[in-house]
Amino acid sequence: MGKISIGINMEFVRHDDKSFEWGVAKAAEIGFEYMEPMVHWGRELLSEAGYFHSVSMLDDPLRIRRASEKYGVKVSALSTHTPLCKPEISLEYLKQAIRFAKECGAPVVTTDEGLKAEWTTLEQDFTLMQYVLQEAAFVAEPRGIKIGLEQHQQYSVVPELFDRLCNLVDSPSVGVNFDTGNSYLGGQCPITWLEKIKHRLVHLHAKDISIEQSEKERGQVTGTPVGCACGDGVIDWKKVVEICKTIPQDIVFSVECGTIDQAARSLTYLKTLI
Repeated sequence: MGKISIGINMEFVRHDDKSFEWGVAKAAEIGFEYMEPMVHWGRELLSEAGYFHSVSMLDDPLRIRRASEKYGVKVSALSTHTPLCKPEISLEYLKQAIRFAKECGAPVVTTDEGLKAEWTTLEQDFTLMQYVLQEAAFVAEPRGIKIGLEQHQQYSVVPELFDRLCNLVDSPSVGVNFDTGNSYLGGQCPITWLEKIKHRLVHLHAKDISIEQSEKERGQVTGTPVGCACGDGVIDWKKVVEICKTIPQDIVFSVECGTIDQAARSLTYLKTLI
C-alpha cells in the first residue's frame, strides 16, 4: 500500500502578510513534511513586496526548490487553479504551470473548471474543458506531472459531472485532487465519493468544515478557500485515512486552513490517525 504524508497548503499564512519563504520556514517550524505553494501569472504588488505567499511564474522556478531544500519541506503540488471553462485564461497558464512544476520539483498541479462564461451551455463548457485538458496533458505526460482535478465549482461538485470531467481526456497525467471540504459543502458525502474515485487520486486537500459553516453553507456553495483545523469540524478523518491506506499510490494530505494555529493543530490531529 502507498504511504500517506502530511503537507500544508501555503494559504495558512495568507493573513500574516509575509513572503513565500517566511511561510515555508513557518511550515518547517511546525513540522510539516510537505508544502503546496500557489503560483500566479505576471507581477503582483503584495507578493513582490514580500507581503503575500504566492510566487510569480515569471520568477525562477528554482526559487521554490531552494526554499524547499533550505527548510527541508518537500513540494507536494502547485496550487494552479485556473478556469478550464475559459481557455483564453486557462490553457497557456496551465501549460506554463506544468513546466514550472517540473523545474521546481512539484509532481502535481491542481486545478478545477473555474467560473464559467455566462453565455455557454454545459455541452459547450465540456468541449472547452476537453480542449484545455488535452493540450495540457500533452505538456504534462513527457514531464511526468499529474494534473489533479478538484471539486470546486458548478460542475465538479456533482459526482456524475466530475466523473465526466475526469474522463474527458484519456491520459495517465489526469487524476483527482480530492477536496474533502468542498465535496461536503457541495452537498455530497466525502467518504462515499472518495471510496468511489480513490483509484484516480493523486493528491488530497485535507479541508475540514466547522459545524457553524456547515449549517450556514452546505448545499448553498460549491467550495470555500480554507477550512477549520482538521479534527475541529464535520469530516470523518478516520474514514478518509482508512480509504487512502487501501490504495497503492503515495498520497499527500495537504491541509487547507486559514491560520498558523489551525495548521499546527491539524498536523497534531492527523498524526494520531496516520
